[in-house]
Amino acid sequence: MTTVQSRKASTDSRLKAILVDLLGLDPARVAAFDHATGLFGDLPEFDSMAVATLLTAIEDHFGFVIDDDDLEPEMLETYGALLAFVEQKLNG
Repeated sequence: MTTVQSRKASTDSRLKAILVDLLGLDPARVAAFDHATGLFGDLPEFDSMAVATLLTAIEDHFGFVIDDDDLEPEMLETYGALLAFVEQKLNG
């Protein structure tokens, strides 16, 4: 596994752990999330209050700040979009 692949796998597992912790989802269910898995609007546990908590947890766990300008509704539609957002922020 290359360094880039390893970093992406680490980001993926860390993001999934955050979702398990914050939303109280079954870890096996979250482990099966792929890029097309729906989040906001598809998971009853992922409501508007959870969004604010999730964004704060992402900032804390990954060590970056999410500016208001970064927020786009599309980034919360699927797991893949959220993962891509986190990877983009990590890569500067």
